[in-house]
Amino acid sequence: MAWFKKTRKPITANEKASRVPEGLWVKCPTCGRAIYHKELIDSLQVCQKCAHHFRMTAAERLRMLFDDGAWTDHDPDLRSLDPLTFTDTKPYRSRLEASIKSTGLKDAIVVGSGTLDAIPVVIASMEYGFIGGSMGVVVGEKITRAAERALASKAALIVVSCSGGARMMEGALSLMQMAKICAALGRLDRAGLPYVSLLTDPTTGGVTASFAMLGDLNIAEPKALIGFAGPRVIEQTIRQKLPEGFQRAEFLLEKGFLDAIVDRRDLKATLARTLRVMMGLPPPARSVTAPAPEAAAPAGAPPGGAAPDEHA
Repeated sequence: MAWFKKTRKPITANEKASRVPEGLWVKCPTCGRAIYHKELIDSLQVCQKCAHHFRMTAAERLRMLFDDGAWTDHDPDLRSLDPLTFTDTKPYRSRLEASIKSTGLKDAIVVGSGTLDAIPVVIASMEYGFIGGSMGVVVGEKITRAAERALASKAALIVVSCSGGARMMEGALSLMQMAKICAALGRLDRAGLPYVSLLTDPTTGGVTASFAMLGDLNIAEPKALIGFAGPRVIEQTIRQKLPEGFQRAEFLLEKGFLDAIVDRRDLKATLARTLRVMMGLPPPARSVTAPAPEAAAPAGAPPGGAAPDEHA
């Protein structure tokens, strides 16, 4: 039969290449919509159609939360020394070097201090791209230092969790960080300074079992996966089908594990209002250039409204 012998046309260099640069469009995994990359950045990595929250890097989260996207970076050069000389399918040192090269970070967390709506804050943001955002000795040390820095400067502490749990390559040393961080948070609590825990997708393992659930306020992003063991592990253990949406933020809010679920686009404003209440700060001064019609200053008041307190 002749069609068995039909030769395929070879690919030649004359064929036109695609004019669309790679990475210009992103497909939403929930609704399937093609999103222009710049549009996605402008919407804080949230799909405008279905509100799917894409993952963000640690630096992107800090730029989103700090005023003018500026902060002071703390302890950026801390890195693991591979205390156990661990090797599985490849040496732990090789994994560290690969993650350092791909993320530009020395470990799975960035800690910065600055202001959020003029409120002094210290923010620790975890980086999932660095070995799954796992918590090792460096992560534990940097969060502990962040709590101590917030205590010394009388600032609020915010920890953004995005992690697969404790780092198995550092064994019991990684598990010790759970108690170490909790002790630092206890000192912050006794001083009456707020600690807000922001749980994003995913927050699992030893991170969930320690500091991620110890906030004075525990906030999650919509549909974030939050739990200790993964759903498949639980199903295999109990030999039962788990409920729909199990370990998602909405399920945990219903069961009382979370205080609120906040859309990322409303997060900074929500944190600012919350921290002002928790720290006893006055509301921000109203804008002089564009005052709200319903909030006009009373007769005899100075321009711009009442002066803020000295500690605002």
